[in-house]
Amino acid sequence: MEQVLKRLTFEFFGSGQHKLTPEKLFETESAVLLDVRSREEAASVSIHLSAHPNIESCNIPVDEVPDRVDELPKDRLIAVFCPAHVRSSIVYAFLLTKGFEQVRVLEGGYGALTEAVKPGKLLKSIPSKDQRR
Repeated sequence: MEQVLKRLTFEFFGSGQHKLTPEKLFETESAVLLDVRSREEAASVSIHLSAHPNIESCNIPVDEVPDRVDELPKDRLIAVFCPAHVRSSIVYAFLLTKGFEQVRVLEGGYGALTEAVKPGKLLKSIPSKDQRR
């Protein structure tokens, strides 16, 4: 943890290296959206992103991440999500300590996700019917 904390400098945070917008997530070739909200939160408002075959969505509550870390791929981008970035930031730092190099905090919470899946933006981010065949 000490080495991870030493890397988290002003320049690191100032350049936004720890963040990822929903639009950039949608453009990624292969990624995991890791929802670290509680089971109750995820059951109330679930996030599937089924229109994006390049993104696998999964819910692992923050308190279960240490016991379930082996379920996450180290060779793919992982975008960590929670509404206020508190839990996602904690999980972000934890995953860095476990050797995950392609981990980012999904920027903007619900608002950014909702904005990114509005019809006009969604139409631009998903493959056309011809491309899906």
